[in-house]
Amino acid sequence: MTNSHRIQKDKRTKNLTRKLRDGDIALIHHADLDTTAARALVEMRVAAVVNTVPSVSGRYPNKGPSVLLKAGIPLLDDIGEEAFDAVENGTSGRITGNELSLADGRSFSGTLLTESLLQSQLDAAQANLGQELDFFARNTLEYLNDEKGLLFDPIEIPALRTSFEGRHAMIVVRGEGYKDDLAMLADYLRDTQPILLAVDGGADALIEHRLFPDIILGDMDSVSDAALRCGAELVVHGYLRGDKRGAPGMDRIQALGLSANVLHSRGTSEDVAMLLADELGARLIVAVGTHFSLEEFLDKGRKGMSSTFLTRLRIGSKLVDAKGIARLWGGQRPRMRELSLVAFAACTPIIAVLFLSPTGQNIIRIVTLWAHHYLHLG
Repeated sequence: MTNSHRIQKDKRTKNLTRKLRDGDIALIHHADLDTTAARALVEMRVAAVVNTVPSVSGRYPNKGPSVLLKAGIPLLDDIGEEAFDAVENGTSGRITGNELSLADGRSFSGTLLTESLLQSQLDAAQANLGQELDFFARNTLEYLNDEKGLLFDPIEIPALRTSFEGRHAMIVVRGEGYKDDLAMLADYLRDTQPILLAVDGGADALIEHRLFPDIILGDMDSVSDAALRCGAELVVHGYLRGDKRGAPGMDRIQALGLSANVLHSRGTSEDVAMLLADELGARLIVAVGTHFSLEEFLDKGRKGMSSTFLTRLRIGSKLVDAKGIARLWGGQRPRMRELSLVAFAACTPIIAVLFLSPTGQNIIRIVTLWAHHYLHLG
């Protein structure tokens, strides 16, 4: 990279994407870079990504770095955490070999990842996956005991304007594959008009697709101010820590001059969104971009899947994945345009016979004379 570019940094990659412009260098502090964060950086069309820590730590074969390299975006890795504090937002810099060189002459060394080097790191991480899975499973069992209340305890549901009773509810999380899910659900959305319940940044995901959430639920750390002001009902996820309750997301809501309800519950915000829809009587709950696979949980750095298991056990069969709905709806509910084309194709031979056969021509003459006579009398 020969030209200098503006550098923008943030220790939370999802916050950084709001600051980036086309051609910036993104300075991140993101061990085990996940695919969702990497795709967000690609969408911002950054010139390069510089990570102060290893993008592949070796815990498991995370795919984020591969996403960047396949998009042709250079990734300078592990330049040291001191570099993050030393570089100011807006500083100009460029990547030269294995170094980030700043306009003031300072430079920080790292490792410029190549396809072959990255593959060797992923192979080593793959060999460690069994150990990581064992650790993950033990933690899940440990947390199951702490969070078993999700399965049995009643939830203190706040009073909401939106009525779920007997309706479909679609819960949108800005997770892996959410854009594809939303694109596939166009027919379903048009036909059923489900309640749109966004979890934090899922509100921005909906607005990007010209859809507007009815409810936004979460700790309010990854949703834009504009989305919070879109008119949706706001529900802050309040956490339970023993006998203590907290709702740090309310500070931001109040700072924006908005109002919100608080729902205190164990589990993740997406789990709580599902429980809310279930408790309020939703007939079907469609999950978009939610996390369930081992890789997604490792990407998020979660120690276990206990709350996810318990939530799905509690809700049961009314919870379905968006991809399943898209396949079912697409296969059984043809579009009106497609029906029109089929009908037109079926009528074409009949029209041709009427115009070409003597009998058909006589029928057309009779109909024409009748129409002329009828219109003349009228």
